[in-house]
Amino acid sequence: MPNMPEKDPGLWAAIIAWLVMHQPQLYAAGLSVGIAVLRVMYGGGTRRQMYLEGALCGLVTLSLVPLLEWLGLPQSMATFAGGAVGFLGVEKVRGYYDRAAAKRVEG
Repeated sequence: MPNMPEKDPGLWAAIIAWLVMHQPQLYAAGLSVGIAVLRVMYGGGTRRQMYLEGALCGLVTLSLVPLLEWLGLPQSMATFAGGAVGFLGVEKVRGYYDRAAAKRVEG
């Protein structure tokens, strides 16, 4: 094994190829985190709220990307999903999910 694998050009090529392949998802998650942090700052939240809301919004966005693919929507819709999740926040998205799940259970 080489002493410094980070110096291997093949490693960097693989990393760049992975980033290019997953660019829409990463951009959507980053947008979601940024909007969520700015929304909490604007609302006067604490630093802890900013970090947690940003992380949760980013993770929710990453979990929505496969749903977009399943629905047959283009990858570019991931950016819209990220912006919407960041703007609405985790609590609002969870409320929508709870209502949809309750409708499915009721009938």
